[in-house]
Amino acid sequence: MTTTQQQTGSQQTALAASARDLVRTYGSGETAVTALAGVDLDVAAGRFTAIMGPSGSGKSTLMHCLAGLDTPTSGSVVVGGVELAGLDDTRLTLFRREHVGFVFQSFNLLPMLTAGQNIVLPLELAGTPVDRVWLDDVVGVLGIEDRMGHRPSELSGGQQQRVAVARALISRPDIVFADEPTGNLDSATSLEVLAFLRRSVRELGQSVVMVTHDADAAAHADEVVVIEDGRVA
Repeated sequence: MTTTQQQTGSQQTALAASARDLVRTYGSGETAVTALAGVDLDVAAGRFTAIMGPSGSGKSTLMHCLAGLDTPTSGSVVVGGVELAGLDDTRLTLFRREHVGFVFQSFNLLPMLTAGQNIVLPLELAGTPVDRVWLDDVVGVLGIEDRMGHRPSELSGGQQQRVAVARALISRPDIVFADEPTGNLDSATSLEVLAFLRRSVRELGQSVVMVTHDADAAAHADEVVVIEDGRVA
């Protein structure tokens, strides 16, 4: 393949998210702390990308900026073709609701709702009808069809995290961010959840970005980005 062909192929690669010269500084003056020091990053669509690095490296700050949960000091973030800096607070909130999914370490399920109710909650809050075919596809891939009527207290940790993954997928977001999704799980259950994240990419066409400090977890991803001292290593 020629250099020109390689460049053309690269340009045609669909991106779920990208960052350019991303800087995030907390505080000012002598006490200022730079969490991100000029990060350039492209996240390919339909891929499982892991962002890893030691504590304090800036990986969680990078995810929060990419997800629109934190505002960069300078630089740009584009998600699903939209420049986040151009959105006010209201439009940013709506954009996250419609285009971004989240999976947290602590599950964040509402205890009074069943698994099924937790999964479709984002759609109900947005006033969007539930696509029953897509719902069946998602819970089928995650293997929780027989747990839809159970409350979180009646589910294992792994089952709760699978419900959280389904909730993140139900609105067909442009990208799903998973923040240490296996941090509260034992090794066997962690492997299950990582396998389900991979299946969501392979079988549902999802784009997933996972932040982790665990090299074994990162090994399940298609691509691994290492952050050190606020930069891509």
